[in-house]
Amino acid sequence: MTDKATPKAATKRAPAKKRATTRNPRAKKPAPKKAPKKAPSGWGKKIWSISWKLGLVLAVAVASYGIYLDQIIARKFEGQKWHLPAQVFSRSMALYPGAAVSHAQLMSELKLLGYRKVANPRQVGEFSASKTKIDLWRRPFLHPQGDQVEQRVMITFDSNGVVSVARNSDKRQLAVFHLEPVLLDRIITGDGEDRLFVPTDKIPKPIVNALILVEDRSFYEHHGVNPFAILRAAMVNISAGRTVQGGSTLTQQLAKNFFLSSERSLSRKLREALMAIIIDFRYEKDEILEAYLNEVYMGQDKARGVHGMGLASQFYFGRPIAELTVPQQAFLVAVIKGPSYYNPWRYPERAQERRDLVLRLLMEAGDLNVAQYQAAVESPLGLRKANKSVHQKLPAFFSVVKNELASRYGDALLKQSGVKVYTTLDPMAQEAAEKAVEKTLKQLGKNDESLQVGMVLTDKYSAGIAAMVGDKVPSYQGFNRAVEIRRPIGSLIKPFVYATALNQGDKYNLVSPLKDQPITLKNGQGKTWSPQNVDKKFRGEVPLLTAFKKSMNVPTVNLGMAIGVSSVATTLDKAGWREKIPEYPSMLLGAVNGSPLMVAQVFQTIADDGRYRHLNSVTTVLDANNQPLTASRPQASQAIPTASNYLVKYAMTQVVESGTAKRLGSSYPYVTLAGKTGTSNDSRDSWFAGFDERNVAAIWIGRDDNGKTGLYGSNGAMAVYQAFLSNRAPLSLRMAPVDGVVQGYFERDTGKAQEPQCANVVKVPALRESYQPVANCGEPLPWWKKLIGG
Repeated sequence: MTDKATPKAATKRAPAKKRATTRNPRAKKPAPKKAPKKAPSGWGKKIWSISWKLGLVLAVAVASYGIYLDQIIARKFEGQKWHLPAQVFSRSMALYPGAAVSHAQLMSELKLLGYRKVANPRQVGEFSASKTKIDLWRRPFLHPQGDQVEQRVMITFDSNGVVSVARNSDKRQLAVFHLEPVLLDRIITGDGEDRLFVPTDKIPKPIVNALILVEDRSFYEHHGVNPFAILRAAMVNISAGRTVQGGSTLTQQLAKNFFLSSERSLSRKLREALMAIIIDFRYEKDEILEAYLNEVYMGQDKARGVHGMGLASQFYFGRPIAELTVPQQAFLVAVIKGPSYYNPWRYPERAQERRDLVLRLLMEAGDLNVAQYQAAVESPLGLRKANKSVHQKLPAFFSVVKNELASRYGDALLKQSGVKVYTTLDPMAQEAAEKAVEKTLKQLGKNDESLQVGMVLTDKYSAGIAAMVGDKVPSYQGFNRAVEIRRPIGSLIKPFVYATALNQGDKYNLVSPLKDQPITLKNGQGKTWSPQNVDKKFRGEVPLLTAFKKSMNVPTVNLGMAIGVSSVATTLDKAGWREKIPEYPSMLLGAVNGSPLMVAQVFQTIADDGRYRHLNSVTTVLDANNQPLTASRPQASQAIPTASNYLVKYAMTQVVESGTAKRLGSSYPYVTLAGKTGTSNDSRDSWFAGFDERNVAAIWIGRDDNGKTGLYGSNGAMAVYQAFLSNRAPLSLRMAPVDGVVQGYFERDTGKAQEPQCANVVKVPALRESYQPVANCGEPLPWWKKLIGG
């Protein structure tokens, strides 16, 4: 211990030189000191400094870019993900005791709605039928008056229509029962994308399961990007020498569809991946899945892109997604890979092979057993007919709807997302009208290819436009002759002349004699005018009803001049004619320009017991939250007194029974119909207006150049109506008695009221005040009757 301490102490006190001379010569030499580490060179310092600074800048840039992308994603996900096109629906068929709906018409409506006819309904969307009953399991749907739940009912019919509607669960009789309306179309206003939003809980589970199996098996495990899937896809593609497999997750696909283009580049792929990570971090998996299911591109419907499973179900199968079979559900997942490549109408074998692959994956995952799988792969694709469009081509009607929406709700309405427009269109009436127009114009066009047509049908009960055709090619989108033409309406004005006269019960009844003698008047240009009957004959006097049903001109003009042209104009105006009426004598024979829509309006008033209600095409509009939007509409009014209007309706039934429309009557001998033919000067315009218990029709046939057609109302426009009724069987008019009208008896020659037992009398309805029969048939009383006061 001392030996070691001594030199150490000496070292502290002695100088280095002396210390060296006194050291033990046998001691070990001290180890040479290690050279200190060299400091980094100047270039190394620079590279290190630049690297960590660049890394910091890059990290800040990525973080900033991520924040930027996060804002974009948040705006999309937390705001309005899509602009949902305005959905346009037909009327909702109402069924109730006494409804003017036949057994056959309801069957046709159910077929149009995609209901399946079965022996015994077991689920929603099915029905069975006997000769007088229909057992229906209705789907749930959104009605303008609120949500309608699924319901099974028994509907009973007789020859007049619906007898009863009874709920199957408790046999309770329902006051009214609605079928869901037909989705006519969606009005595309923006990017050409079309979709029907369906929440995830309304999408069948097999679709969700199959989607995850086929597109992204680790969807619920990864965080937006799956590196293993990307690596696996890269190896497969390299070995194949081409792209045969993708490594994108559902979240990446959603990011690309929502925010990016289809450009193939590394920068886009990196951006897609970063957005997918952000989406996965911010949102629940189910929300991401819902967005994907409603965004994914599923095919092309001409100029419209079909997006989302909900619309794809309608596009491929023509029915709601909830009613698809498992094989159909599998096809929707199968087609995602390539809607064009797997187009089932063009490449059915290729599409079925891809569908069967999806079914096999479902079986391997345990979602299908072997028997279910075998049955599924052996089933056909079950597609809708390729020639049957999923949306209705209704250019004439839609033009009226858009104009009404703009006038009642403003021009910006259709730019709002998620709007639902409920219209008055009757799809079955529209189909029947289109077939009638095409068939009749094809026949008439053999002699004149330039003939054109305009047709409007209204619903008598709702005063809604039930159907509209504006061209002999109904799908043609152009000049709408149902609304835009202005042509002389000819004899269609006569019911309003006679309505004005018959309202004067003290002067006129249906048997009142009218002068059928030459008359000369001045027309609107100050020139003389001498009206003629069609046969150029004069009969001296004719009963009012005969003049009406034979559409005689001279008696009509004489009657009109007696009651006053301005009075007739007032009646027509009150009935709904909203354009200027020239108050000249020639007006009494139809020198008034109008359109089929204008004619339908005033004849709707006659059909509706003289009550004026403005025709409309839109009943209700709901916003994106399914709340009704308020809008004003014209008030109804009694335009023609009910009693005198009844007499006009009766006279119109006589036109069909034995007048100018008797050809129509002979086609339906046991059906009461009302009608009036009309022809303008030189047979340039052929008109018909008429109605049964359900629909009012107004039809024009003519030429766009106003040339002669050689057609009368009876062999031109009325032929279209006959063809319409052959497609849609008429319901007989119910001529129920009205207050103020009695059964009258009038002398044929003089029109004087008589008692039933009198000779030479005719029985017709009459106003109570006009039927004051004279005693003893107008003959002096015998002396013995005078004695007894009789």
